[in-house]
Amino acid sequence: QVQLVESGGGSVRTGGALRLSCAASGRIFRSTAVGWFRQAPGKEREFVAAVNWNGGSTDYTDSVKGRFTISRDNAKNLVYLQMNSLKPEDTAVYYCALAAGSFYTDYVPRDGFAYWGQGTQVTVSS
Repeated sequence: QVQLVESGGGSVRTGGALRLSCAASGRIFRSTAVGWFRQAPGKEREFVAAVNWNGGSTDYTDSVKGRFTISRDNAKNLVYLQMNSLKPEDTAVYYCALAAGSFYTDYVPRDGFAYWGQGTQVTVSS
């Protein structure tokens, strides 16, 4: 059974920084991609970033490029999302997700994530 638990959310001012963590159980974590998604009140879930199985390839939505960095530590079963220069529009619940399908590939998907964490709230005030 795969379990994902997000942490690190909080409330910061515009321009501040947060680092989100995703702790994963299950050995398949180390062989497939992990993504971060967010959902703001009244809006649909949005892809934020993803990283392939070994951290060699990443992908970001345009709105966070240059500000957010996704990384992973497979030895610790952890994925991080470093969020710098935060803006009020970054306010959302952030979810960690594990991809299903191909393993040990450099392809970074934006869809097909089968396992989800409970989410962690990020609030950026102006």
